[in-house]
Amino acid sequence: MTTSTNPTIQSSVAIEDVTGLKERSLIQRLSSSQPFWVTVALLIICIAMTIDQPEAFASSDNFYNITRNFAFIGIMAIGMTAVILTGGIDLSVGSLMGLVGVVCGLLLQGQHHWATAIAAGLATGALAGAVNGFLVAYVGLPSFVVTLGMLSIARSLAIVLSGNRMIYEFGPYGDTFIEIGGGAVLGIANPVWVLIALALAFGVIFNFTGWGNYLYAIGGNENAARLTGVPVRRIKMQAYIVSGLTAAIASVMVVGWQGSAINALGQGYELRVIASTVIGGADLMGGAGGAYGAVVGAALIEVIRNSLLMAGVDANWQGAFVGLFIVLAVLLQRIRGRRSA
Repeated sequence: MTTSTNPTIQSSVAIEDVTGLKERSLIQRLSSSQPFWVTVALLIICIAMTIDQPEAFASSDNFYNITRNFAFIGIMAIGMTAVILTGGIDLSVGSLMGLVGVVCGLLLQGQHHWATAIAAGLATGALAGAVNGFLVAYVGLPSFVVTLGMLSIARSLAIVLSGNRMIYEFGPYGDTFIEIGGGAVLGIANPVWVLIALALAFGVIFNFTGWGNYLYAIGGNENAARLTGVPVRRIKMQAYIVSGLTAAIASVMVVGWQGSAINALGQGYELRVIASTVIGGADLMGGAGGAYGAVVGAALIEVIRNSLLMAGVDANWQGAFVGLFIVLAVLLQRIRGRRSA
């Protein structure tokens, strides 16, 4: 006995089933996105602080300070993301800030043009990143060891070059240099505009270019990436150059904002940068992360720091709260990984 079925009904059911699956998939992607939940946490804290201290927290001056302060970390976090995507780490970015700042300060003190000082600073960061990348990608040394060594080398060079003193006499071109880092456009600090430009640029690069796809492929499975023709060594070296460049950009902006260069600039910043990327969804094992996550992670850390100060919490507790958020971020990654497995 044969049974007849209505093809129209079958087609209708199939379409509904597929549509339902797509809707669930979209919701699942949103709910499993760590940058999304970090953004939610950031908004909740901002709303709570605005209600609690509307005149202080929600003031234009405080907004200016918060955005400017996290812009420096966010700029470096974008470069760090490129390295972490490959499964590496760059511990030298804080010391590179000090070295680049001293280089810029010395050239300005020697009455060189501000453009020459900036170019030399960026070249210094790129060169240090290239050394890191070469030793990691072509020599095969662990990134932790290489960049830890560069952390000490760059800091020592900064101390030697500066004579262990502050450089603040920037010469005839100092005013323009200071305006670049310490100025503002439309009431927003220049470092924030630089951060926005870099975030948009690297958001496109990470997601829509072959170079970005190579970074994710290397971090996901380096051997498989090599077998499929990805130039693993070259891409890894370029990632460290990008990290060095973003550290140099942040250093130029900080020195311009402070109006002086000291060899201690950037001390401890490497931990805040790595924390920003991890909180923003980057996986220290590689293959996961993005520009937006790095920025929102940096913003969350600065808002927490600012909120604690306004709440009267001892500043010495800031590290504990940041450390707690790092652990929670990694825990969230593990939970997401188990659910998707």
